[in-house]
Amino acid sequence: MTVQTATAATILAQYTAHLAEPAPPPPDEPWAVQSLADGAAGISLLHVEMASRYGGSWRPAHRWITAAAAGHISAADTTGLFLGAPAVGFLLTTVPPTFQHLYDPARKTLHQHITALAHRRVDAALARVRKHDLPTFAEYDLLYGLTGIGAYFLHTDPEGPALERVLRYLVALTRPLTPGGRGLPGWWVGHDPARGKSPHFPGGHGNFGAAHGITGPLLLLAQTLRRDITVSGHREAMWTICEHLDAWSQQGTAGPWWPEHISRRDLDRGRPHHDAPARPSWCYGTTGIARAGQLAGLALRAPDVQAYYEDALYGALTDPEQLAHVTDTGLCHGWGGIYQTAVRAAADALDPRLKTLPRRLGDTLAAQARPGALPTIGLINGDAGTALALTTFASRQAPITGWDACLLIN
Repeated sequence: MTVQTATAATILAQYTAHLAEPAPPPPDEPWAVQSLADGAAGISLLHVEMASRYGGSWRPAHRWITAAAAGHISAADTTGLFLGAPAVGFLLTTVPPTFQHLYDPARKTLHQHITALAHRRVDAALARVRKHDLPTFAEYDLLYGLTGIGAYFLHTDPEGPALERVLRYLVALTRPLTPGGRGLPGWWVGHDPARGKSPHFPGGHGNFGAAHGITGPLLLLAQTLRRDITVSGHREAMWTICEHLDAWSQQGTAGPWWPEHISRRDLDRGRPHHDAPARPSWCYGTTGIARAGQLAGLALRAPDVQAYYEDALYGALTDPEQLAHVTDTGLCHGWGGIYQTAVRAAADALDPRLKTLPRRLGDTLAAQARPGALPTIGLINGDAGTALALTTFASRQAPITGWDACLLIN
């Protein structure tokens, strides 16, 4: 065990102690516990992974799972992988076999509601496609849209009709919007990156990120094709996205990079308003995009595509200028997500240079991780996500529970 790995194990124990007891939900936001991003549902993943990996008491995990499932669990049309029934349902997929009997009735009931939700959401999305209206993030993205709901079914019912319908929808999403959309990409949203209206984004924008942009659908399409789960037009849809990413890749001193988003003006003039790469995060940066491209290359059996994205990932994660933009240890846009994605990418890599990344990035993560240093304790931007990445670094093994499937990187 190296010094940094031992340090990671020590810090990990501090994180689990820091997150030992769930707090009551806010009285005005009882649904907050059902958030995979910020609430008990996401924090539960840490305790499930710890019990699964180290064989300790199941009680902390059970306390957090119980807190996440307290009260009415919403399966409204506004819920998705990171909130409500799909979030709690995903959490229950990570429970080890020894304890699954404790949650089987809840899991089965939730699955029925999530299945009905998926069909309603696909029906609404396809109706929107037929009208040639612009979508929103909430329709298709990974956090709250159909990509995330598809990720849930990939792990619970991969051969079922719900995932098939989600994939058929994603294929439709990649087709250009016709007359009313003036030839815009099918995933072009009518709002700005903050889901509002902005004079900087008249006519909406095109988003490249894994969390809210077209990289999320590419991740799901690649992960399903890799498992021989396909629908008509599946490969063509992936190539459409890859061609779009290729058209908008920018060449920097460290290698290719992508804008976080483009405006209608950018689209018309054929170049982004960004003049340099931002932070190489999972959510918006080269880390998430390159992992999606690498998986696409693997799934499509296109080694040239895989090599291109592996080179982009190595360049971004060894570039001091880009890494200087990383300022926290969270999963979404910090060292936790960068490290966890690099671990998964290295395991699949053709490029031997990627095998050197996890040690280096893990050392940085461990050096900067401190319980309570982040503004939240949740999964996506808080302590729980940092701690989960540390479980990977401390053990030098992939997650036992597959918790990072919620990021679609594994």
